[in-house]
Amino acid sequence: MRIAFLLYDEFTALDAVGPYEVLSRIPGAEVVFTAARRGPVRTDMKSLALTADLAIDEVDAADVLLVPGGPGTEAQLSDQGLLEWVRAVDATTTWTTSVCSGSLLLGAAGLLKGRRATSHWYCLEQLAALGAEATGTERVVLDGKYATAAGVSAGIDLALSLTGRLAGDAVAEAIQLVIEYDPQPPYSAGSTATASPELIARLKSHALEVR
Repeated sequence: MRIAFLLYDEFTALDAVGPYEVLSRIPGAEVVFTAARRGPVRTDMKSLALTADLAIDEVDAADVLLVPGGPGTEAQLSDQGLLEWVRAVDATTTWTTSVCSGSLLLGAAGLLKGRRATSHWYCLEQLAALGAEATGTERVVLDGKYATAAGVSAGIDLALSLTGRLAGDAVAEAIQLVIEYDPQPPYSAGSTATASPELIARLKSHALEVR
């Protein structure tokens, strides 16, 4: 089973690495990181890079496609070559998935029209403008073979959900225990439903930059 992770400049690290920690542990999984060209691809924080072992023109099929999000998503929305590649690989997948603003790329490729989908809370209006039925009430949304996750950390939830469907609940539970995924955050600001209006407004006004 081939699982392809798309990388591009200024993606958010956890969008890819969180799901990777889960999906790479599925028995028989072959993971490939791919980008416009081979080599290191810098994350949005610049201090970390992941390596694309294959260029996208070397990857023409996958059982699972995962598209991470991040500040760099915006620049990719008008890259017709990349969007055509997403459409072409989607034609071969069992699951086409995204984390955070990665769903905007699926939307721009025309894959989410009329489908329920989610994204980072900051991007939901933009997702709806791309034709999706955007929802911000679920961390993971499944519609047909399309699975979208909310912001960043929700990618781990998405990967566990996919693992259960691909390899069974027992495998998913074993992986969850191996990575000790048992979130107990010290704060309750992880959702717009629980964060203060002041915090939400401040992050919106600074385009999510923490100052």
